[in-house]
Amino acid sequence: MNPLVQFAVALDFAAAKHTDHRRKGVRGEPYVNHLIEVGRLVAEATNGHDPHAVVVAVLHDTLEDTDATREELEEHFGAEIASIVAEVTDDKRLTKDERKQRQVDSAPHASHRAKLVKLADKISNLRSMQTSPPNAWTLERKIEYFEWAARVVEGLRGTNADLEALFDAAYRDGLDQLRGK
Repeated sequence: MNPLVQFAVALDFAAAKHTDHRRKGVRGEPYVNHLIEVGRLVAEATNGHDPHAVVVAVLHDTLEDTDATREELEEHFGAEIASIVAEVTDDKRLTKDERKQRQVDSAPHASHRAKLVKLADKISNLRSMQTSPPNAWTLERKIEYFEWAARVVEGLRGTNADLEALFDAAYRDGLDQLRGK
């Protein structure tokens, strides 16, 4: 499939699967906005030279948060993309703490494309925490999220200098904002 067509199909697929999903933030943005931002970050970081990574970025939460199956992803996007989406998917059978630790532990061993998507996802999440934080989260929980994201990204270092710089800026700016600096 032509990469541009595949990207458009992925956007349509992700938007349909996440139709009723909203971000947890106070603004309640459509969830698809997050997927688009992660895709844009990966597209920019690769200068558009890795359309498969961009498709994975757009689809990265479909297995975790929707009724999509790996088989369905394989049917629409091929085994390689389905495999990478599965690689970045948390196992919801585990506790939240186990899932978070698994992300830290697996980050250094992830494929290059999975690392790109994880970096972009963490950037998007930290930025969202600044502009539209979850209403019910305490200051302590927000700071803990930033610190956990930094532990995950530590295992992704060396993947893409541009994404790493964007993460570092989002991390620094977000913590400064949370701490009132």
